[in-house]
Amino acid sequence: MVLIKSVWFSQNNIFVEMTDGRVVFEPVKSYPNLSKGTEKQLSNYSIECGGRWVHWDELDEDLSAEGFLMMQNHNQF
Repeated sequence: MVLIKSVWFSQNNIFVEMTDGRVVFEPVKSYPNLSKGTEKQLSNYSIECGGRWVHWDELDEDLSAEGFLMMQNHNQF
């Protein structure tokens, strides 16, 4: 099972590194709660359930590894 290893942001995108080395990304505007977050709020996340999802408590947002992997065919390094 491929899991989330790390998360970071550029000005316009969210990037997710998976445990198999893939890095997928998507525009932050695709996630309304994240797009409203400050830099501090965006950096305040936790990787939950052994990497199955990432959670932003202050922004009330949860994103799954499975969801990010569904993006891989569109946006991948």
